[in-house]
Parts: sequence; structure tokens; C-alpha cells
Amino acid sequence: MKITFPDGSVREFEKGTNAYQIAESISPRLAADVLAATVNGQVYDLMRPITEDASIKLHKWEDTEAKKVFWHSSSHLMAEALESLYPGVKFGIGPAIENGFYYDVDLGDKQITDADLARIEEKMLELARNKEQFVRKDISKEEAMKVYSAKGDEYKCELIEGLEDGTISFYTNGSFTDLCRGPHLKDTSVIKAIKLTSIAGAYWRGDEHNKMLTRIYGITFPKKSMLDEYLVLLEEAKKRDHRKLGKELELFTFSSKVGMGLPLWLPKGTDLRMRLENFLRKVQRKYGYVQVITPHIGNKELYVTSGHWAKYGKDSFRPITTPQEGEEYLLKPMNCPHHCEIYKTKPRSYKDLPLRIAEFGTVYRYEQSGELHGLTRVRSFTQDDAHLFRRPDQIKEEFCKVIDIVLYIFKTLKFDDFTAQISLRHQTDHSKYIGSEENWEKAEKAIVEAAAEKGLPTVVEYDEAAFYGPKLDFMVKDAIGRKWQLGTIQVDYNLPERFELEYTGADDKKYRPVMIHRAPFGSLERFVAVLLEHTGGNFPLWLTPDQAVVLPVSEKYNEFAKKVCNYLINCDIRAAIDDRNETVGKKIRENELKHIPYLLIVGEKEAAADSVSVRKRGGEDKGTMTIDQFQEFIKAEVKAELEKETI
Repeated sequence: MKITFPDGSVREFEKGTNAYQIAESISPRLAADVLAATVNGQVYDLMRPITEDASIKLHKWEDTEAKKVFWHSSSHLMAEALESLYPGVKFGIGPAIENGFYYDVDLGDKQITDADLARIEEKMLELARNKEQFVRKDISKEEAMKVYSAKGDEYKCELIEGLEDGTISFYTNGSFTDLCRGPHLKDTSVIKAIKLTSIAGAYWRGDEHNKMLTRIYGITFPKKSMLDEYLVLLEEAKKRDHRKLGKELELFTFSSKVGMGLPLWLPKGTDLRMRLENFLRKVQRKYGYVQVITPHIGNKELYVTSGHWAKYGKDSFRPITTPQEGEEYLLKPMNCPHHCEIYKTKPRSYKDLPLRIAEFGTVYRYEQSGELHGLTRVRSFTQDDAHLFRRPDQIKEEFCKVIDIVLYIFKTLKFDDFTAQISLRHQTDHSKYIGSEENWEKAEKAIVEAAAEKGLPTVVEYDEAAFYGPKLDFMVKDAIGRKWQLGTIQVDYNLPERFELEYTGADDKKYRPVMIHRAPFGSLERFVAVLLEHTGGNFPLWLTPDQAVVLPVSEKYNEFAKKVCNYLINCDIRAAIDDRNETVGKKIRENELKHIPYLLIVGEKEAAADSVSVRKRGGEDKGTMTIDQFQEFIKAEVKAELEKETI
């Protein structure tokens, strides 16, 4: 068989040769480092035979595919350790996640606490040193069901019920066998460092009506030094936790009486959020967007028409019934159906397109309580939503303009390390996608060309497009290397069809517009959370809640401090005063912890000269300035921050 490598070179191997043998034929060192392989677009075990001509890519630890296989295998290793330490344990699912893995387990009448994690880690390391191979076995549905029925494991039996016969496989490592499609590592010996990080509760299959299982999270590495580095980053992440910083900076809060997952924005957080909104509105105006406002609810039939009821109904709040018999409303899960109705308010011509409708629209999803997490996973959130209605021949131009907006936002807020993921259809099977072949080809070509024109660092992922169109997702790394999805651009043929949207072409015939969904922030809640953790609470001066705080050295100068503060506020500078009866040293320390950029110290000399002694957060002495000089200094810095990147 012919094997094609990423550089285009081709070599012949015997049929049945596996990826490990191919790596070994290149170099023993490579074979030692390789953890998995992609064969014809599918990730394979290293030991799985290849039986036909194929393109192949070998994956080392640095590759995302390798990490997923490494961590998925680690979840099986943990399961083996648990089965050894807690006989009779039953297993739900144990996937790899972005950083590590978890396994949901039913321990019966036993319980695992944080104190038990070290013992489980030790058992995992002991088993890993045994160099246990991961052995795959294809098995019939009937036989699989017999195995787990005999074990009394109702969770695996339920999973098997949903699988097709002929697609089921088991993997065995040591004494543990699991229902799994793989892929896995060659053996456990490469797992050298283990840390079980936390324990949580998780309803079986995410349904709160099911039993609560124990979810154990962990992470593993091929070297102890990597784990040490990760633990340092974990400590840094705790310091940057947006929930902690949000409380310290008085940005937002939650109340059990208001309801879980429903954030309350405090005055400083509201001001910050409004600055972000105004920042984006200003950019959008330059690109011809029109702003709209739509209701927080809509008739259920609106979402039946759009397809959102079928897709998101189970994740929505229950319908609201009215006194009118048979009438039901929903808290809106999406803004796009409302925008489609706005498009339909009058006839549209090809000359009217593109039409760019934008809204900071609040939407509602009934997330499970166990999935809620600060501002990153909530039940009420506001999207910086826009829907662009345009002709098929305008896709590329419009994509370039949206990319410009995303890049401007990223540069202004110093999200410098990002990758654009181009999500396309499956390369051969197009059965699950709607829209004509011609339109899909135009859309995919436009996205690829637009990303290339803008010089974006990209990865292409096939079979990752939405059923209604291809998309471009921006994956951003924050200051400590964590990856977040911020910003998405999606092409949609579905909603224009469902809502029967039309425009009149130059030939007087009717045509369907194509929709672009676009959200550079994603949601304001999640964006603020990510920005908080990225900056560690040290926002840029134009955005920060308090730009300056006035610190009188004693009560004697409180009146002058108030005069300074009021003057700055009247100059549109966000200033506060700390006139507590404390030493100036203590005031400096405590206000630095509040992440206030400028500390203005005033005493006898400053009061006499109508000046302030300026100290930048971190200890840099900026000298003495008159009050007027300081307000000009602040405004110049803000202007420089916002004009540094042009749009």
C-alpha cells in the first residue's frame, strides 16, 4: 500500500503495517516520541493496522491530537486504579477534555474525598510502570450487552443500547476493560506524571432527574517537569480566577434568590460593560451596521420556524403560557429569528444588500446547575450579535470586513496569540448539509481566501462546519497559555430558507440572501470573564473601572482631595477618593490590590500648588503634576491606547 506523508512524499509498505512501524522505519527516536497518528483524516491507535492506501500524519505530544489520546488513555488508567481500590465501582463516561480528563463513576455506598486522590494517583503510577498495552477488540452488540449486564453496570448498558451493531469496540489495559471507540496510546509506560485535580458531582447524561455520579478530574504528562510547570500555571490561574477578581473589583455578583446562573452587574461592572458595548458600536458604525432592539421573549412558533425549538428546546426555559388558550412564548434562546423578521419588514433589492443588523441581545438557556461556572457558563447572557444579509457573490468581501473588526478588537485588548479555525464540510459525504453545492463551494472558497488575504494563522478542520454553512472560529490563548474561543463568523443558508427571505435581483427575479452570523465578543459575560483572567484584573486604562484614586496623607487634606476628585470626574475621568483615617502607606498597598492604575497622593505641598503627586500602580513615580496636567496626561494615554490600532 502507498503511504503519503505531510510533505507530499510517498512510500510503500505491506498492508497491515501500523503507524508505529511506519514511524520506526523512519527513526527509532521518532517511534519513541510518537503517541498517535491521523490516517485518512481519522485519529488511529499506533498499533491499529492500516489496510489501504492512506495519507498519514504522526503526532507527538505537542499536537492536540496526541494530547487527546494521551488524556483519554489516562482516564482508562484512572478507571483501572479505581476498580482496584473500590471493587464494584460502575463507570459512566471518561473523555479527554481541553486540559486533562475526567471519569464519571458510581461508587455505590462508598465516597471519595480530596484526601483519597493521592492514593489513587499512586496506584495509577504503579499500573503505568507495568507498561500495560491498550488492546482493542471489536465486539458484537449482543456480546457487549451480556458483559455489562453480568457486571450489573446499567450505565454502560444504556450506552450500548444507543450504538449500532458492528460499530462497538472494547479496550483493555491490564485488568480493566472498557466500552470505548478509542483511540489510545500504545501502552501506559509513557504516562510519567499524574495529578488528580478535583472532585465534582455530575448527573448521569447531564439530566438532573438521573443519579448524581462522582466526577474525578485529572491531568497527566509524559514528564514530571511538565506537570510542575502546569501546577505553577494552575496557581496563577487561581489568582486570576474571574470570580475572585470580579468580587474584589465589585463588578458582578450572583444571588440565590434571583436564581442560579443569572448574573447581577454591579455599578462598576455595568460601566465597564457599557464601555465595551460603546467601543464595538463605534466600530460597527464605521462598517455600516444598523442597531436594533428586540424583545426578551418570542412566540414559540417563531422558534419552531427557525428550528431552534427542535435543537435547543430541551435546553430552554419552559414555555410561558398566556391567558389565550394554546398561546406559548419562550425566553429567547437566539436573536437571529427576530432579525429575520426585521429583514422581512419591507421588500429588499440587490442594491440594499448587504444589510447589517446588530444588537446587544440578551438570550436565555437553561444550563444544568452542575455546568454553571461564574460568568463563563450562565443561564442569561448578552451576545454582541449581528446578522449580515447579503448576496452569495458578497461573501468574501463581507468576511474580510468582519475579520478586520475581530482583529481590531484583539489588538486593542492585547489578545495577540490566536488561531483561526476554518470549519468546512466533510470532504466526501455532504448528505447532512443544506444549501446548493455551488453556494457551499463559494462560501468555503471565500472563507479560505479571506483568511489568507488577512494573513491569519489558520487550521482547517473538515466535518466541523455547521449543517447550514462553513464557519471561522477564533481560538485565543490568554496570558498564561489557556485557550478560549472568542469570536465566530458563520455562514447560514438555513434561516433564509426557513423564513422565506428574498431580495429582487438586477434581473427582477427573486433570490434568497445568505446570512452571516457574527459575534466578535461571543457573549459579554464570557468575554469579560476571559478578559479579567487574561489581564489579571489590570484592564487597559480606557476600560478600567477606576482610573485614579486620590489619597490624602491626613484628614487635614480631605477637602483638597475631594476638590481634586470632583475636578477629575467633571473631566470624565473615573476617579475615587480614599479618605480613611489610615496611613498613606496602607492606602497605597490596599488600592494597588484593587488594580487602580494611578494613585494620586496629596498633602501640604500639593494643596498649596493645586497639584498631585502621581504614582503608577507597581511603584513607578511619575512625579508631580498640576491637576489639569494630570487630566490631560490621562486622556492622552487613553487616546493612545484606542488609536494605537486603526480600523
